Amino acid sequence: MSLHGGNKRLRPVEWLDQETQQRIEDFLQGSVYCWCKNREGEWFGLRDLMGGVNFDWTDTPLYPLYEHYHDAGETSEKAVDLAGIDAGWILKEVLADDPRRFETRRRAEHPREYKWKG
Repeated sequence: MSLHGGNKRLRPVEWLDQETQQRIEDFLQGSVYCWCKNREGEWFGLRDLMGGVNFDWTDTPLYPLYEHYHDAGETSEKAVDLAGIDAGWILKEVLADDPRRFETRRRAEHPREYKWKG
């Protein structure tokens, strides 16, 4: 595991099929690589990678996370919250599997933040 500091517990999103999971992981991995290249040494969370709180996931590999909860009858706001939680767990898994080392911490404005220890 390449996460250092903080909670290292992982939680798989069990309802996702393998193909969708892989597409989301690849998408998030690319986002992490861009962040580390362009903002080396800065902390980031899922919100930072996705452009903030109001990021529209339509036409991205993350959209099925939202659809799952919305189709299950959740309000749009609740579906966004639950999808964000799942995406956060997938991001944590991506970073845990990454050959690079990442620090992790938790702050009030971000459920979880990471920083590349490059």
